[in-house]
Amino acid sequence: MRVRQGGARPGGTGPRRGMAAVVRGWGGVASMALACLLAAALVLVLPRVTGGDDRGAGSGGGGADRVQAQAAPARAAEDCEEPERSLRPDDKDGPTIEAIKNREVKKLIVGVDQNSFGWGYRDPNKPKGALQGFDIDLAREIGRQILGKEDAVVFRAIPTNKRIPALENGDVDMVIRTMTVDCDRVEKVDFSTAYFATGQQILAPKSSRITGFNSTLQGKKVCSAEGSTAFKELKENSFGADISTTVPNQLDCLVRLQLGEVEAVVTDGALAASQAAQDPTVELKGGPLKPEPEYYAVAMKKGSTDLVRRVNAVLDDYRTRKEKGWKASYDEWLRKPLRGKSATPPEPKYRD
Repeated sequence: MRVRQGGARPGGTGPRRGMAAVVRGWGGVASMALACLLAAALVLVLPRVTGGDDRGAGSGGGGADRVQAQAAPARAAEDCEEPERSLRPDDKDGPTIEAIKNREVKKLIVGVDQNSFGWGYRDPNKPKGALQGFDIDLAREIGRQILGKEDAVVFRAIPTNKRIPALENGDVDMVIRTMTVDCDRVEKVDFSTAYFATGQQILAPKSSRITGFNSTLQGKKVCSAEGSTAFKELKENSFGADISTTVPNQLDCLVRLQLGEVEAVVTDGALAASQAAQDPTVELKGGPLKPEPEYYAVAMKKGSTDLVRRVNAVLDDYRTRKEKGWKASYDEWLRKPLRGKSATPPEPKYRD
């Protein structure tokens, strides 16, 4: 599920690499404009391997935001052992869903990434740079099952560090953006059951002497996204690295790496694998930070109990359906970057 290799700052990784590093890292893309456009198209997740439109406009999450739904009992972070446990599925509408359906424009507003290749990214070859990817497929399926049609979704692009604020402020109904469930986050927002497994890894130039989460990080300048799991883990144990470089969006770290401004990036192994597939000059270094997997799940505003249960019902169906389900979406968007390896979704866990 996660990959190992080894890394120190190579001689050509300094600021003098400049633009040439970007062009070379994108396999000869001939312009900075395209590099900036597609600098978004670099993210994926390494699942538990088993082998072998909308430009963010929208009416806001006002309806669900005003609903005073009964919140599930909060769990203290110190007592949290399996944060990926969620509420049991239910296909009934409740106050949150009814508020969404009663909007003047009956749309589900979903916070997504528009820069993560394979997950949520804009394809410049499609009309109006249509959003595509694994997370986008899931959002459309949730919209279809709740509101009756796939196009009943407004996608709102949000940066990594604004995912929770977007939910708390009612700007979106849910976030489907490679968002890891952890004990701190479950105190702030509600999550569905897990739909993907990953872990924290290091991305660095192939010539780097960094070999993983160990002493080879000593003194190296490492980038992570603000509010990310990677940033939190590095604050707890930096392995002697300089972790002062943070960015609002995870993909910005890759750009800084290509420009020679940092020597490594720490992010989800899944996203790092996608970036390594896009840029032949970088690779994953070493194994995951922890042996236990981390999980992506759909995030919703605290207290959206009926919406959480409904999303879990959608996920139950989506995991097992053969046509236009989890496996079909994985094969279309993620299998090739993961070198043809097959994968299965994580089993759902419930807490009630």
